Amino acid sequence: MAQVFLTGGTGFMGRRLIGQLIKRGHRVKAVARAGSMSKLPTGCEGVAGDPLNAASYRHHVNDVDTWVHLVGETKPAPWKEQQFRAVDLVGVQEMVKVLPQSGVRHVVYVSVAQPAPMMKAYIQVRQECERLIRDTGVPATFLRPWYVLGPGRWWPLVLVPFYKLGEAMGSDGARRLGLVTLDEMIAALVWAVEHPGTRVLDVPAIREARAEENGPIGH
Repeated sequence: MAQVFLTGGTGFMGRRLIGQLIKRGHRVKAVARAGSMSKLPTGCEGVAGDPLNAASYRHHVNDVDTWVHLVGETKPAPWKEQQFRAVDLVGVQEMVKVLPQSGVRHVVYVSVAQPAPMMKAYIQVRQECERLIRDTGVPATFLRPWYVLGPGRWWPLVLVPFYKLGEAMGSDGARRLGLVTLDEMIAALVWAVEHPGTRVLDVPAIREARAEENGPIGH
């Protein structure tokens, strides 16, 4: 049983991940602003705090072994560089202030597929976030999806035929920048929590977490 701490637990992936972790017997606590505590699933220990201010939650990470960080701009777009730096980057900058002294033995961070011909500001910020986490010396699993399909996020399904054509032609970009489902992401996140290590899970590896009994290999 893992002792898991989540920042970003009330969002698109966070609530579903918490539910799955609790079902599998893990103890989970998650940071939420006072007005959002009710969004946390039953069985999760809520920590009233601000994920962009480590001082508000620092005393709650001393008894956990895995930290899952899901904080980020909810709907990334090419024109949102300022938001990426104000939310995504600040969230990790605050995290690393307390991470080395926390006793946490493994970090799970959702980054983004890279390189890519678009969303360069977003990728740059996520690369910087990965570097900040690596510099702490704490083992980390970085998941790198491109686009996660789920409730309210189905429009890219129209692109599936083009992706399949690209993959059939051996296009590395079609595989690296492929679509993953919310269920695939949750499965990969659960696998990462249950298999601490230092690795990158790209789109093919994220898919394998659900398709293969032994989970993704990563690199």
